[in-house]
Amino acid sequence: MAEILDETDLQILKTLQKNAKLTTKELADAVHLTPTPVFERQKRLERQGYIRKYVAILDPEKLNQSLLVFCKVKLQQINNEIANAFTRRILRIPEVTECYNTSGAYDYLLKVRARDMKQYQEFVLNKLGTIDYVASVESTFVMSEIKQDYALHIG
Repeated sequence: MAEILDETDLQILKTLQKNAKLTTKELADAVHLTPTPVFERQKRLERQGYIRKYVAILDPEKLNQSLLVFCKVKLQQINNEIANAFTRRILRIPEVTECYNTSGAYDYLLKVRARDMKQYQEFVLNKLGTIDYVASVESTFVMSEIKQDYALHIG
């Protein structure tokens, strides 16, 4: 059964989405409480899975991974065994930063980061191309990122 979050819990989540590096005192000031109850609430939100993890968002340009590609993958056939095998393979490929099982014309949507077109070509040929049950791959190259927001809209 899902716990009911009060306004303070929601405010803690909203604040942490903007800056997860806040100290407990800074977070407490932002939500107008003292540090002890804020610390306890934050730990409860972590235990209950509302907060899955804390990450640093890196600049792909500075790290020489400026090519962003959405790669649509169609499998020759789909069943549990093939889907699980595909998932295991994708989880081991570092260039794939996100993977979604989708409905429609394609079975999977991959978000791929690469240094340049040559590295992406090597990814397609030497990684995706080695998976026997991949029927087709369609790539969409991102020219510019208009909006990138990792925060969830909370009430």
